[in-house]
Amino acid sequence: MLLTSGGVKNSSLHKALVELLGKPISEASALCVPTAAHAQANAPMHVYRFVTGYWQNGMCELGWKTLGVLELTAMPSIPREKWIKDLQETDVLLVNGGDPLYLNYWMVESGVAELLPTLNNLTYVGLSAGSMIMAPKIGQDFVKWRPPVGDDKTLGLVDFSLFPHLGNPSLPDNNINTARDWAEKLNNPAYAIDDETAIQVVDGKVEIISEGTWERLR
Repeated sequence: MLLTSGGVKNSSLHKALVELLGKPISEASALCVPTAAHAQANAPMHVYRFVTGYWQNGMCELGWKTLGVLELTAMPSIPREKWIKDLQETDVLLVNGGDPLYLNYWMVESGVAELLPTLNNLTYVGLSAGSMIMAPKIGQDFVKWRPPVGDDKTLGLVDFSLFPHLGNPSLPDNNINTARDWAEKLNNPAYAIDDETAIQVVDGKVEIISEGTWERLR
């Protein structure tokens, strides 16, 4: 996994991605998941800009050999055999930001969450919410859209929680003091990372890749 805050934004993150893939990006296939953006205001614009690479966040516009869209909300109504091969054969899953609990809900409902631990050749790249859902929980501070179960639990494929966009001037509440207060309410390890940082997880080993600012909070 390469769990980013703002995408593959710099040369260090780009290098880490290529190493995880084991081949150049131009030789790798990718599927992008825009689902989390549907629960945001101006959702059609956010989805379009992610898929087209308009924001240049180091996801869809990197020059993949092939690029497809995997829309989680559609998948429960489609026979599994129609999409499972595409997921099993892709090199990388690019998972957009937006509302983390909405994304988590559809990861489970679609069946992708169940499959992720079995996809040994897949590189998972998350952006913001796409990274946060790998945690055991996101923390109540990030709860907006509420799932039927009503809590902040997420997939738990890593043992730490993630506070993204640290110090982003467009998000003044995402400061280190807020992050520390958020972490105090959790009962698991937690990190705050800025948009120039990612957390790489390979076979359970956690490594920080950064040209910016980050902090281990607990």
